[in-house]
Amino acid sequence: MKRIKIFMLAALIAFPAMHAQNVDDALRYSQLFYSGTARFMGMGGAFTALGGDLSTLSQNPAGLGVYRSSEVSFSPQLLNINTSANFFNGLSSDYLNNFNIGQTGVVLNLIRNNDQTGLVTLNAGYSFNKTGNFYSTTRIEGKNDYSSMADYWVNQSNGFHYSDLGGAAGIAYDAWIMDTITGSGGYYFGTVFSNYGDNPPSIYGQNVRRIITNSGFMGEHSFSIGGNYSNKVFFGATFGINTIQFTGHYEHLESTNITLVSGFDNFTYTNHYENKGTGYAFKMGAIIKPMEYLRIGLAFHAPTVYKIDEYYYDNVSSQFDDGARYSYSNDPMRYNYALTTPLRAIAGVAVQVQKSALVSAEYEFIDYGSARFSETGDNFDYSEKNMELKNSLKSTGNLRLGGEVRLNKLYLRTGFGYYGKAFREGEENENLNYTSFSAGAGFREQNLFVDFGFTRFQDSQKYFLYPVSGNTPSAMADNSTGRNVFTMTFGFKFGN
Repeated sequence: MKRIKIFMLAALIAFPAMHAQNVDDALRYSQLFYSGTARFMGMGGAFTALGGDLSTLSQNPAGLGVYRSSEVSFSPQLLNINTSANFFNGLSSDYLNNFNIGQTGVVLNLIRNNDQTGLVTLNAGYSFNKTGNFYSTTRIEGKNDYSSMADYWVNQSNGFHYSDLGGAAGIAYDAWIMDTITGSGGYYFGTVFSNYGDNPPSIYGQNVRRIITNSGFMGEHSFSIGGNYSNKVFFGATFGINTIQFTGHYEHLESTNITLVSGFDNFTYTNHYENKGTGYAFKMGAIIKPMEYLRIGLAFHAPTVYKIDEYYYDNVSSQFDDGARYSYSNDPMRYNYALTTPLRAIAGVAVQVQKSALVSAEYEFIDYGSARFSETGDNFDYSEKNMELKNSLKSTGNLRLGGEVRLNKLYLRTGFGYYGKAFREGEENENLNYTSFSAGAGFREQNLFVDFGFTRFQDSQKYFLYPVSGNTPSAMADNSTGRNVFTMTFGFKFGN
C-alpha cells in the first residue's frame, strides 16, 4: 500500500529519537583524563604521592599540603587530534586543532610554622583543571554492499501503522526514503533500495559518508584546603564544582550511482545534540612520608552528581533522479536528567633520589558499571537504562608512571599512562583502552618557572553507524585516534 498523503506529520511518537541517557553518555562523563600543568602532563599525571602541583587539587588534594609558599600558575594548551577510519576497506582521515586553557589556579599559604612538629603549614587553593577534552572530527567513507541506514528505520517501524511513525523513521517516511509495502495494511515497510518492497531483494552498493564533529570539555573548579603535619603526613580535601559542555553532531550521507527503480539518488540525515551540566563532588587524600626519600599517597573521590540538560534535533533530506527533493525535520526536544558517576580510589608511591631525580607510580580504581541515571522531575523510570550500564560496563584500573631528572635549573621529565578497559567481555568494544606517552622540560629561576609538556594519547575502537539485523555484516568502522597535547605553564611563587 502506497501513501496517499505526501505531507504528513506524525501524530504519535511511537519510538522517540531519544539520543540521551545511554551507555556512551555515562562513560563519556565518568572517564577522566586529568589535565593540568605542563609538569603534571610531562610526568604522565602520576602525582598522587608527589603533590606540590596545582593539578593535584583535582587528583589528590593532600598535594596542597606540600606547598611551603604561595603560588600562581597558568597553563594554556594546544590540542592536535588526528583520526582515521576503515569502513568496508574505505580509508579516510581527518584532523582538528583546538587551543584551550588546561589549568589555572592559585595557592595561598595561611599558616607557616618554623617548627618541624605539629602543624607546619596550612594552605588554601583554587584550581581549574580540564578533566576531558571532547573536540574531534572524524570522516568515515566507504561503499556498503550489504545494508543502509534506511533498513534500521524500517526495522524500527515494522508493526507500527504509518500514521503513528515518529522520530527519525517518521521524517525518513515523509522524505520517501521508506514507504509501506503493498498489501501490508500500512504496518510493514520497504526502502528505496527495494522499490519499497515491490522489487526485492534490495540493491545496495551505495557510497556512504559520515562526518562526525564533536566539541566541548569537562572541567573542575577545585576549592581545597591542605596541610602538613610534622613533615610526615600531608592531608587535604577538595570541594569540586564540575562542568560539562558537549556537542555531538554528525551528517550521514548515502548516494548511489546505480539506477534504481525507485529513482533514488541520495539522502542525508543530520543528528545533533548538546549537553550542558553541573556536578558536585568531594575529594580527600593523604600523603605519608615514612622516610625522607619515600612518599605514599592515597586519595578517595566521592561520586559526582551531575544535573544535565540536553537539546536535540534531527533532520533528513532526499533527492531522486527526476529532480524531486524532500526535506523534513523533527521538532527540537529537551531532556533533563541526573547522572551519578562512579567513586574513585587512587594509591601511589614516589621515590626521591637525593635532589637529582624522582620516580612516581600510581593506580586508580573505578567501577564504571556503578554509574547511574536518575530523573529530575519528569518521573521517568531509568531502571532499564541503569541495568544496561551494569551489564555493559565493568570495574577497571588506570596506571600512571612518571619521572623527573634535575640538571641544576633545568628539569627533564617523562611519563606513561594506561587507562583500562571499561566494557565487559562480549561487548563490541571490550578491548578498548587508552595509552599515553609524555615528555617535558622545565626551567626554574628563583620565584619564576616555565614548563613545557607534550602528551600523546592513543586509542582504537569500533564505531557502529547503525544496527543491522540477522547475519548482515555490521555497519562498523574501525576508528583510530591520536591526540597530541602541548602544554605551557607560567608560574610565580611568592610569600617565601
